[in-house]
Amino acid sequence: MSIFDSFNINTSGLSLERIKLDTISTNIANVNTTRTEEGGPYKRKEVIFEESLKQANASGGYKSYGVKPTQIREDQENKVIYQPEHPDADQNGYLEMPNVNLSDEMINMMSTLRTYEANASAFESSKNMMKKALEISKD
Repeated sequence: MSIFDSFNINTSGLSLERIKLDTISTNIANVNTTRTEEGGPYKRKEVIFEESLKQANASGGYKSYGVKPTQIREDQENKVIYQPEHPDADQNGYLEMPNVNLSDEMINMMSTLRTYEANASAFESSKNMMKKALEISKD
């Protein structure tokens, strides 16, 4: 294990959480968007990620280098409400709304912020250990 692996792992976690926060904030900003450029209501987005593996040696062993986002998936379901006075309602008065639940998004945001803080704290701990190791080697 390289001395810099912990930095790479924490950095990948920080990057992933930033992408998740951006996605969550976009969902919250579009909670009432009924008309998009693509047509129809806004579709809730979610970040999909996986462990980042790289081949560690010639024998075929793999080593984890943190996480990586693989895609931003759109939720295809929308909710329908009866609101005949809305300009985007159909001829029967039903309006397609985004499937964004503000409470769920706020919970996701708090969880993502805590994970971001944990990664930042782990990064800081790794940095402090590296400093201590350098101080020990000076003596």
